[in-house]
Amino acid sequence: MIETGWVEPDLYEEFPELRLRWIVHEGGSGRTPPEIKERLRGLSNRYTGGKAVHLRQEPIPWAYRVFFRQVGIDPDDHRTPAEQAALDRMKHGSFRSRNLLDDALTIATVETGVPVLALDADRVTPPLGLRLSLEDERLGGAGRPLSVRQIVVADAERPVAVLFGDIAEERGGDPDTSRMLVCAVQVKGVPEIAMEEALWTTTEVLRLGA
Repeated sequence: MIETGWVEPDLYEEFPELRLRWIVHEGGSGRTPPEIKERLRGLSNRYTGGKAVHLRQEPIPWAYRVFFRQVGIDPDDHRTPAEQAALDRMKHGSFRSRNLLDDALTIATVETGVPVLALDADRVTPPLGLRLSLEDERLGGAGRPLSVRQIVVADAERPVAVLFGDIAEERGGDPDTSRMLVCAVQVKGVPEIAMEEALWTTTEVLRLGA
């Protein structure tokens, strides 16, 4: 079942359509099976140079570019996840297979335009939400210092990821992960059906590779 996270009032007031959505997947990562690698190859073949160039003009990638600018991120310097995946495909000639989890996130992000991330469900404390970082706060509680008023994904105790950025050490999926929280952030202009498709696509790929 897809869950909806909380949004800090100050953040909600500025961005009333900002949402965090997530779903629990009972399973971890591992090696990517041949059928998922084949799906990546097929996606690479459909993702031509022309499509990559015009990606930013499509409605969903454009919505994330607009949001990046609104929160002070230059999308031409720090690319949106969908655009970065497209650039990587052009650079390497294909979407490279790394592991089951990373491949599932790539497939979902490229097919829907919605950025998706995964957290170790047993190393975070739900409910998850979006808020602004506090003074002297560190990523994960003991990680690198965060800038004041940075938008973070947070659990009940600490910031566990920077929005569209780093995941706190030991909070992301690794070889020991057995349950995952697959998360996606919705911004103005991104329809609900795209959010659901991104989350279900990720978990579908993970189940197929299990």
